[in-house]
Amino acid sequence: QVQLVESGGGLAEPGGSLRLSCKVPGRRFRTKAMGWYRTRQRNLVAGFTGIGNPVYPDPVKGRFTISGDNAEETLNLQMDSLRPEDTAVYYCNTYPPGGLPWGQGTQVTVSS
Repeated sequence: QVQLVESGGGLAEPGGSLRLSCKVPGRRFRTKAMGWYRTRQRNLVAGFTGIGNPVYPDPVKGRFTISGDNAEETLNLQMDSLRPEDTAVYYCNTYPPGGLPWGQGTQVTVSS
């Protein structure tokens, strides 16, 4: 069974950056849809379909960038211009979500 492992969270100041990673063994990002989510409600942060452009909700558009590394079998999320309202636990999963068991997530805290 695929086990998702998120990492890279931590404390950042407003305006700062963090880079999250999700180890996804056995999946190919060119053919599989993956995404990043946050909070207990699993709100979409970024969706990577592997076809066309990634999708981002308005609150993070222009600040967050999702990418996939086939060789490393990882899904990444570059977060720039962080805001206090970005504070949350971040998870990766399929896009749409729920296609894989949820991992533990990684905590992101944005505070001065």
